[in-house]
Amino acid sequence: MKKSALFSLLYLLTLSCGDKLAPVREDAISPTVVTQPTPHDTDDPAIWIHPEDATKSVVIGTDKDSDGGLFMYDLNGKIIKKSIPLQRPNNVDIAYGLLLDGKKVAIAVTTERETNKIRIFSLPDLVAIDGGGIDVFVGEVERDPMGISLYTRPTDGVIFAIVGRKFGPSGTYLWQYQLSDAGSGTVGANVVRKFGNFSGKKEIEALAVDNELGYVYCSDEQFGVRKYYADPAKNDNTELAVFGQNDFKSDHEGIAIYKKTATTGYILVSNQQANTFVVYAREGDSGTPNQHTMLAEVPTSTVECDGADATHVALGSQFPNGMFVAMSNGMTFHFYDWNTVQKVIDSQKK
Repeated sequence: MKKSALFSLLYLLTLSCGDKLAPVREDAISPTVVTQPTPHDTDDPAIWIHPEDATKSVVIGTDKDSDGGLFMYDLNGKIIKKSIPLQRPNNVDIAYGLLLDGKKVAIAVTTERETNKIRIFSLPDLVAIDGGGIDVFVGEVERDPMGISLYTRPTDGVIFAIVGRKFGPSGTYLWQYQLSDAGSGTVGANVVRKFGNFSGKKEIEALAVDNELGYVYCSDEQFGVRKYYADPAKNDNTELAVFGQNDFKSDHEGIAIYKKTATTGYILVSNQQANTFVVYAREGDSGTPNQHTMLAEVPTSTVECDGADATHVALGSQFPNGMFVAMSNGMTFHFYDWNTVQKVIDSQKK
């Protein structure tokens, strides 16, 4: 499809979603791939890297409906597998090396909002290994799990799920669960931490963890991006930063982390109603790691993006320096060659 025709189609999509949304900008970067549409409503993606051949990596995305599920896409955007039916899966994340029956397994974990559970699937077969699901926010009046991100502790490889919800009290809005072998080929989870401030303006749906630097980022919609330590062993729930409070049109949404080195790179946050991504330094401003000033704003072809993910791993000729994946209205995900994103960042960096 020619670029002008693509923008025309996307502009019509913005109109169908209500006149409060901004149209896709003429300078928006174009995706290398647009996925096949799901039946209902895409929300959040996660990238699984093949351990032997990165060109065989896949993207896992949620289809958010009472009869939804996880969909698996190849790097050409073709749907190659669907999970068992799930009741409104919201967000998804991926981790590697969960010890199960003495073997290390890659997993995808998603929130299942209508059952108040998280669901765990082995990868790349996308088979449920959670015994029917794990209840979260047990005992709370407000449950409705939405956001999720996985933290793998570098020192011992233990994997934790940090879960957010539609509503909840400030101070204990997020619950953190340690994942472990529950026997009989299934995964269990125990609450190890409750933390996280909440403005009460909308919700905290988008979460992202930086394993190497040890932080978790949370998009408190219409307020800002909150930053905390990811490791519960620190016994420190201090809010390290709130940033992006004046950089967004309305909602702060999906968060993706692109790693240039072990300690540097970018944090990209969806400026949902503007159809752009606001970019910050992963390592923080010079000399102040918990201060994050906007570096750039990348206009994309996505419409009202909820979720995003990124990888620096070379994925073949289409994505030689990795890729950036973002959800879009129209029941799709857009795959961008990272080089196109980097070009816009470089043109705006001071």
